[in-house]
Order: sequence, then C-alpha cells, then structure tokens
Amino acid sequence: MSVTAGLFYFFSIILLFAAFRVITARNPVHAVLFLVLTFFQASLIWMLLKAEFLSLSLVLVYVGAVMVLFLFVVMMLDIKIESLREGFWKHFPIAAVVGIFIIFEMSAVLMGGFRVTEDPSTLSVAGTSNTRELGKLLYTEYIYPLEVAAAILLVGMVAAIALTLRQRKDTRAINPSEQVRVRAKDRMVVIKVEATKPARPVEAATETSVENKA
Repeated sequence: MSVTAGLFYFFSIILLFAAFRVITARNPVHAVLFLVLTFFQASLIWMLLKAEFLSLSLVLVYVGAVMVLFLFVVMMLDIKIESLREGFWKHFPIAAVVGIFIIFEMSAVLMGGFRVTEDPSTLSVAGTSNTRELGKLLYTEYIYPLEVAAAILLVGMVAAIALTLRQRKDTRAINPSEQVRVRAKDRMVVIKVEATKPARPVEAATETSVENKA
C-alpha cells in the first residue's frame, strides 16, 4: 500500500466517524464541531486528489465562514435539547423510509460515477490549471444549475433571517401577507382641516394694547 492510499483510508475513516457523530451528538455545539472536522477531512481527501482549489475553498468558505456562523447561531439561540427530543419515535418511521430512499439514490449515483469511460491519461493536460478548467465548465455547461443553487441559497438565507427575527420584541417585524393585501388608498389618508383666521401682526397688537391703556 502506498503512502497516498494509506492517507486516503485514514482520512476517510475519520470523516465517516465525524459524520456519524454529527447526527448522533446530543449537544448541538458538539455536532457543529464534528461537522467542522468532517469538512477538514474532506478537504484533505480533495488535496490528495490534486483538487487544490476545491480543498482550499472548502476550508476558507465552509469552515472559516459558514460553520463559524452556525456555531455562533447555535450558541446564541440556546436550543432546548429536551424539547427537540420530544416526538422522536413518533416521526422515526417516516425518517427511516426517507433515509433508505436517499441511501439508494446515493448508491446509484456513486456506482454510476465510478465507471471509467475515458483513459485517465487524457483527462489531464500539461500546463493547464484545474481551477481555470473548473471555472469554464461551471459557467458554461452548468450555468443554469449554478443559478438555481444560488436562488435556493438566497431563499434559505431570507427564510432563516425571517424565522429568527419573527418573535423578537426589539425588532420591527412586518407580516408579508399584510404587505400583499395593502391597497393604494390605505397608504395615505387626507384629512380636511377647516380654515382659520390669520393672526394679527405683533405691531398691530402692541398698538391696540397701548391705546387700551391710555
């Protein structure tokens, strides 16, 4: 066994263990930390596969930004673990069916992806950058899936912010249904005010008071 194969199996074992602990950890903070470890191991595996750009992007974007944000959000929300455990066995059958269905789908995709249809020697050309080739492929053939993924992430981000700020007292939350039902005549109300007599000038008022005194 070569050194590269040994490192691959070592990183894979740690990755599987960390991924399993993500879904079995009782503490949400511990689950987030295990997810960070999972991303690190996946980054090292990509580095072994000579995908340096993907490896560094995974560390900088997910571990350095997204997961740190998740960790702060989990610690800030102060999630009650006891309330989350309620009703676990009630919904377990549906979750088990969905999990088995996802396992079959992933198995079909992985088994189909392992079939080599081209000579590996022709896939890499000397003097080319895998980052450049990835960018060309991503923004030409996969531009529409990329835009759909960006829209889904945007919707998820807006939904997360709306759900977080919905029940706080120090925020000015607006009900979207009320915004949709608003009418133009409800935006401004014109109030008719009766005309008033203009006030007398100050000089005229002073002369009048002097005459009265005299």
